[in-house]
Amino acid sequence: MKSKIFNVPNTLSLIRVFLAPLVLLFLSLRIDKPISFLPDVSWGDAIAAIVFIVAALTDTFDGYIARRDHLVTNLGKFIDPLADKVLVVAAMLALIELDRVPAWIVMVIITREFVVTGLRLVAAAEGVVIAASKGGKLKTVCQIIALIMLILKIPYGMAVMWVAMILTVWSGMDYLIKGSKIITRSEER
Repeated sequence: MKSKIFNVPNTLSLIRVFLAPLVLLFLSLRIDKPISFLPDVSWGDAIAAIVFIVAALTDTFDGYIARRDHLVTNLGKFIDPLADKVLVVAAMLALIELDRVPAWIVMVIITREFVVTGLRLVAAAEGVVIAASKGGKLKTVCQIIALIMLILKIPYGMAVMWVAMILTVWSGMDYLIKGSKIITRSEER
C-alpha cells in the first residue's frame, strides 16, 4: 500500500524547500551579464526570479490540491509553512548581501515568523489549531511580490517591501491578540 505521506501536495512543499537554496545560489553567484531586453537585470537575477516564482507557485498549488483531494497530512501541516519561511528567508538573505533590502526589515519579518510559530506550538500543545489568517496570507503575497520586484530590480520594489513589513507586523499582532488567552493561561488548572 502506497503511503499517503508522500502525496502531491507534500512533494510540492518539499520541492519548495529544495528550490530555496537555488534562489540564494543564483543571486549570490552574481552572473552579471545583463539581459539584452532588460539591461538592469543580470542573468543570475533572472534565473533566481524564475526559480523563486516557480517555488512560490508550488505554495498555491499544494494547498489547493491538499484541500481539493483531501490529502491534508501532519507532514503537510509541518512542511508547508516551513517551506514558505525557508523560501522567503533565503531570498531575503541574498538581497541583504546585495544591498537591496535593509537587514533590520528582514529581522522584523523573521521575528514575526518566530513569534507566530511559537504561538502555534503553544496552542497545539493545548489542543488548539491556529489557522492561517487572511492577514497572514495577504502579508505572504505582498512579501512574494516585493521579493520578485527586488530580485528583478523593478522600481518601487522597496516600497512594496515596506507594505509587506507593515502587513507582517499587523498580522503578527493580530495572531498575538487572538492567541493571548492561550499564552497567558496558567499551568495550574
